[in-house]
Amino acid sequence: MNLDDENESSNIVDQRGQRGGGRGGLPIGGGKLGIGGMIVVGVIALLLGQNPLELIGAVSGAGVGGPSVGQPQPAEPSQPAKLNGEHDRFIARVLGSTERTWTKLFPDQVGEAYPQPKLVLFAGDVNSGCGPANSGMGPFYCPADRNVYLDSSFFDDLSRRFGAPGDFAAAYVIAHEVGHHIQTVIGISDQVQKARQRGSEAAGNALSVRQELQADCFAGVWAHHNKDLLEAGDIEEGLRAAQAIGDDTLQKQSGARVNPESFTHGSSEQRMRWLQAGLQSGQMKSCDTFAARSL
Repeated sequence: MNLDDENESSNIVDQRGQRGGGRGGLPIGGGKLGIGGMIVVGVIALLLGQNPLELIGAVSGAGVGGPSVGQPQPAEPSQPAKLNGEHDRFIARVLGSTERTWTKLFPDQVGEAYPQPKLVLFAGDVNSGCGPANSGMGPFYCPADRNVYLDSSFFDDLSRRFGAPGDFAAAYVIAHEVGHHIQTVIGISDQVQKARQRGSEAAGNALSVRQELQADCFAGVWAHHNKDLLEAGDIEEGLRAAQAIGDDTLQKQSGARVNPESFTHGSSEQRMRWLQAGLQSGQMKSCDTFAARSL
């Protein structure tokens, strides 16, 4: 991607170097899940393609709503990030491009102004409004405080572990998490959470897949409106990343049997298909995965 002329977002918060909430652990029955246990759970979640906060919530008996930590609390206030080198500036410019894009699209396609999320950079572990988290969980969005959380070392994993290098692959990950912010703003996330609480585990997984694929599609909509920033091979990088983090691919890599009923993010083919749907149309209405008969 050519982001040289893109404005850097001012909504980057730096919590690197701070002690997150992982030290105290999450309550499980009469005990706590410490940082070591959280890392194990995070790795399992990553392998299964599952939202790690939901998995920790399930382990702690909190159901599908996230960790059992009482009322969600906002992340601890931090100073805006002092950007360190091109890596930080790349993240700030990608977030800036999402702000520019969705600020323009929201009035026409949603009918309201776009509220910009903050992106929290952390290293190791962090306190989010959804509870303690750590780098083993990968990037995530917390609807309780409407922040995107990112340990930028994940991009090394994306390249080395998942075989999806490239700047557009990394940008797609950020745009996907911003897609979850959009779902929160327009009320989809709340509807999905309530429906999952009422239904079975299999029905909840199916809803989660549709929610994740819609976030992929929203990332494609963002890319459609930033084609002038794309360079040769960028779209292929994004599709390669979508393929690499499909549930079926992750299950195969972990040595597990591919079990579609356990999917929470969608297969590689589905993730690529919905990313392309947004790329081709540039319209949010093309991302209605909940109405689609076939994913």
